[in-house]
Amino acid sequence: MTAVATLAGAVSHDRVNWPVINWQKAHSTVRRLQVRIVKATQQKRWGKVRALQHLLAHSFSGKVLAVKRVTENHGKKTPGVDHQIWDTPEKKARAVQALRQRGYRPQPSRRVYIPKSNGKRRPLGIQTMCDRAMQALYLLALDPIAETTGDPNSYGFRTGRCAADAIEQCFTALGKKRSPQWILEGDIKSCYDSFNHAWLVAHTPMDKAILRKWLKAGFMDRQVLYPTEEGVPQGSVCSPVIANLALDGLERRLLEKYPKPKNGYCAKVNTIKYADDFIITGDSQELLETEVKPFVESFLMERGLTLSQEKTVITHIEDGFNFLGQHARKYNGKLIIKPSRKSVTTLLGKVRKIIKDNKQATAGHLIVKLNPVISGWANYHRHVVSKVTFKKVDHAIFKASWQWVRRRHLHKSKAWIKAKYFKSIKDQNWVFYGETEKEGRKQENRLMRAAYVPIKRHVKIKGEANPYDPAWEIYFEKRLGVKMMDDLRGRRKLLYLWQEQGGNCPVCNQKITKLTGWHNHHIVWRTNGGTDKAENRVLLHPECHRQVHSQMLEVAKPRPATGVRRA
Repeated sequence: MTAVATLAGAVSHDRVNWPVINWQKAHSTVRRLQVRIVKATQQKRWGKVRALQHLLAHSFSGKVLAVKRVTENHGKKTPGVDHQIWDTPEKKARAVQALRQRGYRPQPSRRVYIPKSNGKRRPLGIQTMCDRAMQALYLLALDPIAETTGDPNSYGFRTGRCAADAIEQCFTALGKKRSPQWILEGDIKSCYDSFNHAWLVAHTPMDKAILRKWLKAGFMDRQVLYPTEEGVPQGSVCSPVIANLALDGLERRLLEKYPKPKNGYCAKVNTIKYADDFIITGDSQELLETEVKPFVESFLMERGLTLSQEKTVITHIEDGFNFLGQHARKYNGKLIIKPSRKSVTTLLGKVRKIIKDNKQATAGHLIVKLNPVISGWANYHRHVVSKVTFKKVDHAIFKASWQWVRRRHLHKSKAWIKAKYFKSIKDQNWVFYGETEKEGRKQENRLMRAAYVPIKRHVKIKGEANPYDPAWEIYFEKRLGVKMMDDLRGRRKLLYLWQEQGGNCPVCNQKITKLTGWHNHHIVWRTNGGTDKAENRVLLHPECHRQVHSQMLEVAKPRPATGVRRA
């Protein structure tokens, strides 16, 4: 499907009308520049790369997409030290005009602390909206390079990659009879807080002056300004990609040091990395201890990093190891990967806390709060051997919910409680349910069970795949189609609409994904007699949906015609 948008977009920095920006043109312009950056990077024409990055960072299209990103993500209502948020079209338009490199000085981040699973607190830096937008702008020009030069088995904070890819690579590297038996579990000590600034500035392929300003911006904690002499701020837009670029090269260097010969001894060294978590396999404990570990320490030392001696351990595969919330271990020569005990304990802790904090809530409202937690956890673990664990988790949650209803009705019989709060649905007994009210209508809510989520083997992304390279366009479209069908499982109407539109938004002609989000738009408005049937609905990006309503635009169905036109 192709969509044609006849919106009049702003053509200069001096006059920005946010509601009528031509998003299709903006995406197309940025995409073309990113493709050229990839090509120049592949050819190692670094002067050309810098010129294209400069062009993109100073382009109107890049600036509007940067502002769009930071005003649509989860942190859009969280201000920095200036207490400013961009929540109106007028503020967004002024923000585009304010994104100028000349005279730019980033403000300190506002430090907050979020709890970690081990009881400690993780520091997080909240930048101002302006600094977030500036980082998003430069990220448009930096990410294509990171994807082109990144290690094949690096999976964290990369477009089109996820933790499931890293876990599947673990199975590939360790699952066979002749696979390596020893694993180095790497733990970098305070990774994000320890990067050497001079090394980052010298080796990160972006505007050095801008990067230096970001790194030296400091942070505010309880009204006190602290300078930053090392590290990158956790929580910033660019930090994950900058960290990836800094850690890239480890896998390739190890492959050069320990190549895979066609015949003879093979060291079986494989590197699997997700952000700052990594494992390295080896043929023997001695190899990992005396050769690989010192090599990794030397690699990290250049960047100002060190391994945590307490947490970095070498493990035999028959003893098992934890990685990204999963536990991998060989039983009688067969590799089994399943949810780790720590992951299960963390989930049940969250569930019990929600139940404890909602003693006075109705059953329906409690279920609404529990379901996203349970489904999110189950979906994360659905690609490994989880069936038995899912049943155990469901039983533990059932016991917690039973105790919740028993405390509410101390003088009622078990039969009365069962009749009021539990029902049988098809082959499922004791299904916890309750009602909520939405738009004046009562709605029945049933407690999600982890066992409802089908176990499905994940297809790992190809190591050399690049989302910014046109040669991989069809490959990524197919993967997106499979992922969306999985995400929309059980939501047949939404899946039908998404497939009918070819996965694209009719307004901007860009992909609709779980990350971008979507709105249901009625072609004939319900106030004008429109129905909820699929023939009268299309899926739009949230910003495109707002644009359609503010400009009173008509949206055509993707067949036989597509696009938007003025009403």
